[in-house]
Amino acid sequence: MQTVSEIGERRLIAMFTEAATSTADDVVIGSGDDAAVFTATGPVVVSTDTAVSGRHFRFDWSSPEQIGARTVVQSAADIAAMGGRLTGVTVSLGCPPETPVDRLLEVNAGIVAQTHSYGARVLGGDLVSSPAMVITVTSMGVLDDVAPVTLAGARAGDVLAVSGPLGGAAGGLALLSAIDHGADPSLLDRHPSVVAGFRLPQPDPRQGPKAARVGATAMTDVSDGLVEELVTMSASSGVRLDVSSAAVPRATDLDEVGRDLGVDPVRWALAGGEDHVLLAAFSDAMPDGWTRIGTVSDGAGAYVDGEPVGSLRGWQSFSTT
Repeated sequence: MQTVSEIGERRLIAMFTEAATSTADDVVIGSGDDAAVFTATGPVVVSTDTAVSGRHFRFDWSSPEQIGARTVVQSAADIAAMGGRLTGVTVSLGCPPETPVDRLLEVNAGIVAQTHSYGARVLGGDLVSSPAMVITVTSMGVLDDVAPVTLAGARAGDVLAVSGPLGGAAGGLALLSAIDHGADPSLLDRHPSVVAGFRLPQPDPRQGPKAARVGATAMTDVSDGLVEELVTMSASSGVRLDVSSAAVPRATDLDEVGRDLGVDPVRWALAGGEDHVLLAAFSDAMPDGWTRIGTVSDGAGAYVDGEPVGSLRGWQSFSTT
């Protein structure tokens, strides 16, 4: 099995470029040159996300294709949260020299397949040596005749809603972690949908532009946990946000996983994160597929079932746990 150091950077980049080659009306120059060139049909939206091996993903928990695809999902969700439509991504990939080439090609295949599934294209990137695998995806999108939806627009009288179920990624992570610590491995077979929710979340990025078109006043994706996004939106908009935990839709089979692990699944739905569905405030009607979970009022802070979120918090990037 060849390694990255044996095959060399230029040959590997050529293999990446070949896998990413496809045509699109708005791509003038794609992957393979010094830089990509594309035509924008409106204001451009840009976001960058980084995933680090051992911190954000593990190859014994997910396939290389799932890991690559997941990095696109999390970056593309930020484009959707602004009301944008994804048009392209660039990828910076760092890895140790002894990394098997097949593993990198499989990661790249996941990146390309997920990007294409969104109707977008891989436009190029970078490849460097690093102590651990690091994948950085920069997503680019356009606003199709809609104004960008920010975190700061929620107003008293609005309602809060989410574009899909929550807690699947956190429940899947808890399940895999429990098996690491001696739980019955057959739990993976009993709860495949929850495990899949961690390995490769499946939010619908089309809900971002849909929400923008009907007049969403504020929006964000649920990457760090619902409570974290509520705290951020409350501070940005200068309002009080109230959510009913019973109204928050939960991922399929999440309650069963909670019973098996002795964990309240509501906690995963509120604080788990990485589902990448959208949280938005609406002053009027919301699109089909959204679920109302709360209200916006004068005041400050984020509340669940009438109580401040307090110590119930989501993902913290520089936490040591």
